[in-house]
Amino acid sequence: MIAVFTDNMGITVIIFLLIIAHSGAAPFSREQSQKEIDEWLLAEKYLRRFYNLPNGLRGVEKTSDVMRQKIREMQAFFGLQVTGNLDTNTLGVMHTPRCGVPDVGEYNLFPRNLKWPTTNVTFRITNYTPDMEKSDVDRAIHNALSVWSDVTPLKFKKVYDGIADIMISFGAKEHGDFNPFDGPNGLLAHAYPPGVGMGGDTHFDEDETWSNDSAGYNLFLVASHEFGHALGLSHSSDPGALMFPVYSYSNGFPLSEDDISGIQALYGKNPNSRKRKPKPDAPNKCDPELTFDAATELRGETIFFKDRFYWRLHPQLPEPDQTLIKSTWPSIPSRVNAAYENPEKDLVFIFSGIRMWALNGYTLVEGYPKYIHKLGLPKSIRKVDAAVYIRDTGKTLLFTDEDYWSYDESHSVMDKGYPRSIEDDFPGIGEEVDAVTYHDGTLSLNLFQNR
Repeated sequence: MIAVFTDNMGITVIIFLLIIAHSGAAPFSREQSQKEIDEWLLAEKYLRRFYNLPNGLRGVEKTSDVMRQKIREMQAFFGLQVTGNLDTNTLGVMHTPRCGVPDVGEYNLFPRNLKWPTTNVTFRITNYTPDMEKSDVDRAIHNALSVWSDVTPLKFKKVYDGIADIMISFGAKEHGDFNPFDGPNGLLAHAYPPGVGMGGDTHFDEDETWSNDSAGYNLFLVASHEFGHALGLSHSSDPGALMFPVYSYSNGFPLSEDDISGIQALYGKNPNSRKRKPKPDAPNKCDPELTFDAATELRGETIFFKDRFYWRLHPQLPEPDQTLIKSTWPSIPSRVNAAYENPEKDLVFIFSGIRMWALNGYTLVEGYPKYIHKLGLPKSIRKVDAAVYIRDTGKTLLFTDEDYWSYDESHSVMDKGYPRSIEDDFPGIGEEVDAVTYHDGTLSLNLFQNR
């Protein structure tokens, strides 16, 4: 359903969702600023943890061949331009919340083909996060294990005391395994490969906010990933795989063909499988029922987002160019809630959950992501449903649930008198807004049912 309104100024607003990527090398001289030093310290810590960078590099050694080789390994793994430099794409990935298990196969904790000797595996939840109802945690863990048992002969049994194969717990910072977490929005969880002792144990960072939806971090999705490690899988460099190391929210069955091939190489196929299909390669663009999560203009192109994919529509392209979001922008989540272009600033802003990104062309702007509350939204708002910039007024409208807000771009503040009711100000619109567009003085509010 699309409703079109024109105000007394003849303004048309269109909401699109767009993502722009970040690239461009940033070579550092020996006379480094504090910011550059901090970036190299971040990189050193990241590469040591995930790519086996040797300890003890100091000063000029940080730009040595060893350091740059590790940067190249990391860039190759994430499908970035391989430069050996700390460009904005590379730093963006390093800032993205992720799993705490190393990426490079030769250096991770997983010997080849390590697996449980039996298909009957026990698990125990030793404590619960206060972020969710106990029943919701139980359901998330059960469903996460079922992701793997659906495609293998594995059977999981819950036990309530004693030692299980997979011991599941929530803890913060140093939590008993000499592998500490690092606070909110960093390392989300980690798991150990099959074996005795801590083998199979799966730990979640209690400093994160856990949920059963897109707010905070979805426990089902993170647990599904970690249980892949607990069953013997290492990380995948396929951006569409569940075992890709960085977090992104998505709906539906989370396994890709890469995930299924990996787990079945260890345990075989499920003889009683319902032949559940993996995540589709892409939505069918010819589907008459197809709706988009977001869309936006970008320097004359139109970008449409749906699930893990986006399409580029350009007058010079014979048909839309379809690409995985993660293959272009690894640090931006696969599910975008809203986006808009501010052509005066030559920026596109992307919203996913409680965070937002700014892009200049296809390059991530330094200093992002930021929390949406920095715009002046209250912390009770967990996501932006739609957004649109109105060039004639210099205002951006942000739609959240049944209300909308007006953001003054020139003064970087929310306008007084907001939020206002969508239904009151746009008669006939009784639903939440999914997308808004601004074109030739017309404000179009788009509502998609059953989202």
